[in-house]
Amino acid sequence: MNELIAAVKPAVTWLIDALPVILLIIDAALRVTALIVVPRNRRPGSAMAWLMTIMVFPMLGFPLFLLLGRAQLPRKRRAKQKILNRLARARAEDIPDAHIDPEQPSWLQSAVDLNRELGAFPLTSGNDADLEIDYEESIRRMTADIDRAEDTVHVLFYIMVLDHVTEDFIAALARARARGVRVRALYDFWGTVTHFTHYRRMKRFFRDHDIENYSMMPIRPFRDGALQRPDLRNHRKLVVVDGRIGWMGSQNMIARHYNKRGNIRRGLKWQETMVRFRGPIVAEINILFATDWFYEASEQITEAELMPPGGIDDECGTYECQVVPSGPGYVAENNLMLFNHLFYNAERKIVAVSPYFVPDETMLQALIVAARRGVEIELFVSEIGDQFLVFHAQRSYYSALLEAGVTIWMYRKPYILHAKHVSVDESVAVIGSSNMDIRSFSLQMESSMMVGDNGFLTKLRAVEDEYRQNSRQLTVEEWESRSWAVKVIDNICRLASAVV
Repeated sequence: MNELIAAVKPAVTWLIDALPVILLIIDAALRVTALIVVPRNRRPGSAMAWLMTIMVFPMLGFPLFLLLGRAQLPRKRRAKQKILNRLARARAEDIPDAHIDPEQPSWLQSAVDLNRELGAFPLTSGNDADLEIDYEESIRRMTADIDRAEDTVHVLFYIMVLDHVTEDFIAALARARARGVRVRALYDFWGTVTHFTHYRRMKRFFRDHDIENYSMMPIRPFRDGALQRPDLRNHRKLVVVDGRIGWMGSQNMIARHYNKRGNIRRGLKWQETMVRFRGPIVAEINILFATDWFYEASEQITEAELMPPGGIDDECGTYECQVVPSGPGYVAENNLMLFNHLFYNAERKIVAVSPYFVPDETMLQALIVAARRGVEIELFVSEIGDQFLVFHAQRSYYSALLEAGVTIWMYRKPYILHAKHVSVDESVAVIGSSNMDIRSFSLQMESSMMVGDNGFLTKLRAVEDEYRQNSRQLTVEEWESRSWAVKVIDNICRLASAVV
């Protein structure tokens, strides 16, 4: 033993003496590699944030970049996306866009063309839509629609659990299944499993009632053909009944306080907006659901099953609607491109509602340019936040917006304004699940609907009026008077939010 120790000791001594040099070489190699790899196909703000992280903490920053630095689906999921994109393009070639009302501005056609190029969904006419902003009432109305189902029920939520608020909705799925209705349910893995007790109750209920269900984007590091980035999530919220009634919006299927002790203690309540659609657009919503079902179940739902029995009713209303899907499965940031296009074409008024407002450089510039050329802009955000990093990051943009003339409304606590929509002039609105932040642009699968009709805008303006009555206006004087420490925190969080 002594001889072995004597033989090994020189090597150990050499390694200890050489360790600083080895670490220095590794440190330098990581920094140089980062300069080559990080900026590739990445927005400048994100690249700078990653490079700063790696330059300051190379041993920690570079492994984090390898794990979180690519907003790309794993290989097997990308292969499925290619199949879906090919089918969507082929289908779109055979479906012409509906004609836009001649009273609408000419630039609206270019927005339709942009959406079709990015997402391959056509513009449909003859639709109707109702807005619902009462949290419990929207769940009751969705439940009532499911109880009238005769053929299929498709539900998809970022968060869906079984608790005291959602129990009748979940039970309605079982009642439909008992009637012989085909029920399919999807929910995001991370969004739902973090509410473990209520998630487990729902899973047990689904198993007991033979309801087909899958968790979306499960975190399985190596089973999808590559190390999967864990924060790529499916953030959509959809309900489709018999291909005739479709729901979209911002609301998750969970109690209003999200069953969190901290939220209950603070009295936090989520304020949402959901839209109930009827008409040809419902079949398009159903097709969007089918793409997510194919991802998780590897089952292609036939187009015949996605259409309502007896054919599409195209006499429901007058609204022109177009589905706008977005997420890491698409080459471009579909929602960001659409928002920017609308902002640059706005002539009189922009209203933006987003609980998490962390724009990239292009969106911030589009809003500031619109404000500088005389467009009236209102931004609705929450007075308080439920996510520390995002809440402080978004506050770092308020100074530039206020200086440009943007009116910022802060929805009064204890409510979290979780609704998401944009309205432009009296021409068009976009409403759905997408926040106006970098996560929704790059990392999350989102579902939005572009609606072009004065009647729908009238309904949406009424909702905006109600939001305004429950908000207070942020003034430049109030904002400039905040403490130095708060300003530092806001700016640090802004930097961290760019690391995507």
